[in-house]
Amino acid sequence: MSKLPVISAAECVKALEQIGFAVARQRGSHIVLVREDPRTTVSVPAHKELDRGTLRAIVRQIGLSVDQFVELL
Repeated sequence: MSKLPVISAAECVKALEQIGFAVARQRGSHIVLVREDPRTTVSVPAHKELDRGTLRAIVRQIGLSVDQFVELL
């Protein structure tokens, strides 16, 4: 398993859009992305640097491995 890199919220959103997520809304510092098939909703905090634990939780919610997510970047 590879180590998660430190990335920004914009880079995370760009990677998620590659696998079918679309920005549904933003309220304050949280960007909510939605994918239709399978129906999944994920919230990404709009920060310059995402904590590795937060990024790992996002990766877990979308059902990818860390290696698969790193390939999207």
